[in-house]
Amino acid sequence: MTNQAPVATPRPPEFSHKKAMKAGVASFVGTSIEWYDFYVYATAAALVFPQLFFPEQNAFVGVLASFATYAVGYFVRPLGGIVFGHIGDRIGRQKSLVLTLLIMGVSTMLVGCLPVYETLGAGAPILLVLLRVVQGLAVGGEWGGAVLLAVENAPEKYKGFYGAFPQVGNAMGALLSSGIFALLTMHGSEFLESGGWRIPFLVSAVLIAVGYWVRRTVEETPVFKQELAARAASGDKPKLPLVQAIKENWPAMLLAVGLTPISGAGYYVITTFATSYATGELSDIHMDANLFLRVLSVASFCELISTLIIGWFADKIGRKRTMAVSLFVFCALSIPMFLTLSTGPVWLIFLLFALTRVAVNGSWAPISAIMSQMFKPGSRQTSLSFSYSVAAAIWSGLTPLLATGLYGATHSIWSVIIMLVAMSLLSLVCLALAPQRTDDEVFA
Repeated sequence: MTNQAPVATPRPPEFSHKKAMKAGVASFVGTSIEWYDFYVYATAAALVFPQLFFPEQNAFVGVLASFATYAVGYFVRPLGGIVFGHIGDRIGRQKSLVLTLLIMGVSTMLVGCLPVYETLGAGAPILLVLLRVVQGLAVGGEWGGAVLLAVENAPEKYKGFYGAFPQVGNAMGALLSSGIFALLTMHGSEFLESGGWRIPFLVSAVLIAVGYWVRRTVEETPVFKQELAARAASGDKPKLPLVQAIKENWPAMLLAVGLTPISGAGYYVITTFATSYATGELSDIHMDANLFLRVLSVASFCELISTLIIGWFADKIGRKRTMAVSLFVFCALSIPMFLTLSTGPVWLIFLLFALTRVAVNGSWAPISAIMSQMFKPGSRQTSLSFSYSVAAAIWSGLTPLLATGLYGATHSIWSVIIMLVAMSLLSLVCLALAPQRTDDEVFA
């Protein structure tokens, strides 16, 4: 009788605060750069792309066409989640993140080199759309990988805090984008329209170099290393990550999509829709645009400084509890926030928008740790990236349009408020049902 050597059981992964901090900073730097690229495109789509790439349309159709190219980025995200999720689950989280950073950065830089309609004709908007598709693919793979780089390097009791690092990148990217456009328009929009619009896109080349250096120096996560060891010990041929994700995780993936309407769509309703409602022809408020932009800038800064604090707090009282409380607070604040726009005073508008943005952040900051712990490591990046990308396409891509349609049909801001309350209730139900597992349990 032949004695077979026992198969070694992989030990639970070892975590350290030093590695977790390095991974968290790398996630923050990378996501800041990628969101900068994404928001630079969005800002240019509003300010200059209609006249540069769609000049033969009337003004309204040109704006719609410009924003349609922006929306394309949302609807290709799920494909990016599948492609880069596969790379992250089979080759490594760190390698997938280096790829998404390079692809996003190069495509953004190329937008800054594009000929405009006057030079190339119909070929110019076609190239613009193609580069936007590439951007969307990269962003679809970025968030899930960045979250796992931070969360899978963190000790169990600190996953909320370190998982909040990539979440800060959203606010930082938005501030960097708005800041560079503010500098370029200090003396009017003439310089921007005559070629200055290319500068924010070309600056991406410098940011790529910084982000690439930071991410190349980060080790692979201990959870992924242990997953590779477990596969080697079992000798089983691994399934395709997408097949494994759908087969094992489809209920959790549906719950993940339902978790995110406020952390995604809520942000765009209190920024994009609220801008049109407060300053445009949508309502009778007609607030000064510069004043409202200052309101949003203060709110963005409050989001930026509150993210890590919320992540730390979530580890103390519970991540799901933190998100639940934030959803209730958001519902309570959204009512006076919108109603005060037509009544004032100005200081109260500043205060309510800042507090409401922090409440939205209370559902955004801990969601990276919550969602990552809903899935087993084997197909975790695919499950996480695909779920988040589908949610972004549904909630972030369509909700501002839905909010505008509701207000247009009812002529009452209460219809938008009720929509936000309904979305909050959906998030609460999915949050209550969302499974949570620890990485120590998986490998125990």
